[in-house]
Amino acid sequence: MIDVHELSLRTGFEIELLAPAGSDRQVLAAELAACAGGRVERSFHTDSEPSAVPGVGVFRHLSPAFDVVDAAGRPVARLVDDITIAADLAGHPGGAGHRGWYRVLSDDARLLRLVERYADPGASMAAVLEPVAALFGIPAEVLPAATRLNDERGATIAIALPLPAGRERPCEIVTPPIASGHTAALEALLGPARELGFTVPHEAAVHLHVDGAPFREVPAFANVVRLFAHWREVLWEALGTNPACRRLAPLPDDLVELVDRPWEDDSARTGWERLRQAARSTGVTKYADVNLTQLLSDRPVRDTLEVRILPGADHAHAIVSRAAVVEALLRRCRDPEPLPLPGATAARDPLDALDTLVAVRR
Repeated sequence: MIDVHELSLRTGFEIELLAPAGSDRQVLAAELAACAGGRVERSFHTDSEPSAVPGVGVFRHLSPAFDVVDAAGRPVARLVDDITIAADLAGHPGGAGHRGWYRVLSDDARLLRLVERYADPGASMAAVLEPVAALFGIPAEVLPAATRLNDERGATIAIALPLPAGRERPCEIVTPPIASGHTAALEALLGPARELGFTVPHEAAVHLHVDGAPFREVPAFANVVRLFAHWREVLWEALGTNPACRRLAPLPDDLVELVDRPWEDDSARTGWERLRQAARSTGVTKYADVNLTQLLSDRPVRDTLEVRILPGADHAHAIVSRAAVVEALLRRCRDPEPLPLPGATAARDPLDALDTLVAVRR
């Protein structure tokens, strides 16, 4: 049987919560810092969303984030917004710009990275674009409800706007990689959250990040694709995936077909490189049941494989028990024997089917 009580792999977690009305993620950050004898450092969190402006597909933005470190300066957790959390904010009675918070928007990812590099996340909305304005030699335009920076020809570089009403309440807890004692480490974050009235939002999910290096070889990568493609319905049923969770999707059909081709005729290393290059053209994105983009990247931002289908939870044991199932399956993926297709009985007893899948090669 799969041991669902503890984990052995170094794992990072992203846990989506919701602050009670009138509170925000900074309140939880301050409490976690007090528990750790540390401090809170203000920062920016980068995200993107569809644009309503004609001709602009996506707006990227920076929003208030809070990094909690302990007395020695070691990371405890990072608390950020998650724009997929929306249903619980409908009809929010508060106004925009909670605590003077704002977002910085741009339609150009390169310009937004420039803003993030030079802007002070603790500055006021009126002053936040001043360092970037100095780079362009043009003053930012401070308006009653916005601060805008245009270049000398009038093209917008970035604009700061008050944070939309309610967007202070979503709180995604991003942990550093945890090597051992996962349950205790998570409960040290979730216990204070529950005491402060934080809850699990309607669209919530938990994401797992494990080290990506073991899956940068043909057999392991191919088995991960087979697992999340052929066993998708079984996994969702066994793990209790939240059907309201947004930004989930099956892996591209072209990728599923690709991994069954022969890739190691010459050597394992060149076989992986050829598969990696081919896989990048299949439409792989971050927003799937499993995020493989960092495995395929030349310059990974976070060198991990990310599993995105665990349901939301605010108790450590519930998270770790499901994560243990995923961990056992990922270990099986590292066995060079190809994963089989689910049997006819898998839909009737998904957990038993997954346990059998792991046990066959144990």
